[in-house]
Amino acid sequence: MNTPLPTRPLGQTGLQLPILSFGASSIGEEFGSVKMDEAMESVSVALDCGLNFFDTSPFYGRGMSEVLLGIALRAIPRDSYTLCTKLGRYDLTHFDFSAKRVVESVDVSLHRLRTDHLDIILCHDIEFVPIQQIVGETIPALRKIQKAGKVRFIGFSGYPMKIFKLIIEQTPVDCVLSYNQYTLQNTRFVDEVAPWLKAQGVGIINAGAFGARLLTNAPLPPWIKEPDSVKAAACAAAAHCAKKGVDIAKLALQFSLAYPDITTTVCGTAEPEHIRKWAKWAMEPLDLELLAEVQEIFRPVKNIGHSEGLQENN
Repeated sequence: MNTPLPTRPLGQTGLQLPILSFGASSIGEEFGSVKMDEAMESVSVALDCGLNFFDTSPFYGRGMSEVLLGIALRAIPRDSYTLCTKLGRYDLTHFDFSAKRVVESVDVSLHRLRTDHLDIILCHDIEFVPIQQIVGETIPALRKIQKAGKVRFIGFSGYPMKIFKLIIEQTPVDCVLSYNQYTLQNTRFVDEVAPWLKAQGVGIINAGAFGARLLTNAPLPPWIKEPDSVKAAACAAAAHCAKKGVDIAKLALQFSLAYPDITTTVCGTAEPEHIRKWAKWAMEPLDLELLAEVQEIFRPVKNIGHSEGLQENN
């Protein structure tokens, strides 16, 4: 790309991140098998296109994503990219946010990623455990690691809106990641939380602009939890975009990128051509007329989502 992606500041961290960043879940084979050369090329293309913020987790591929990302980045100067991983979620139903595991997890991630420090580490999908453990044990343990220089900034990720104020009103964090809650169909994150986070000086990372494929032309995966009414509206919206000669995924991505107080939107793939396409879309203007038409299609199901994790956290 000739024109670099715009960047935005991440809260009060001093980090400047591209508005579009690379999610490494796919290279960990979370969504299907991936060849080694595809994984390596995906990271290389991401760097070429300006997506120099990488988001991963030990959960993705149960370590595979971190390992492959570490290999792909080993010859890249460490100061030319920003690295985020997570801790606490290690399998579909295996969560461990204890202070002991925090220490172990950070060291394992550093080893897999072939680096001596992480720019950001997030407590991963905290809605699945009692919030007070995160406040009273996990974050204090991370602050000690931060003081030791292994981690620059800390935060947490999750789906329910309730968790953000619940934690931050008790203990400060540097940044947060919300997923599938700021999309063409669901804008709860911005409606309810993002302005408050900005006022607290907390950096904001968004993921899931495509709504777990809901806002694409790809077949819907069986694990999508949204009700049939939302799926039907998404199909209608995709068909309407297609009539106008536009891929709904383009509109979905541009919509998420346009909100100025979201620093970066994380998108994951192991297909290099998708990365090139997304970077191109990120530099093109948002079709406001088409956006209004699609938002009207979604109006009857706007902000309808699902519960995630413990009921007490929703």
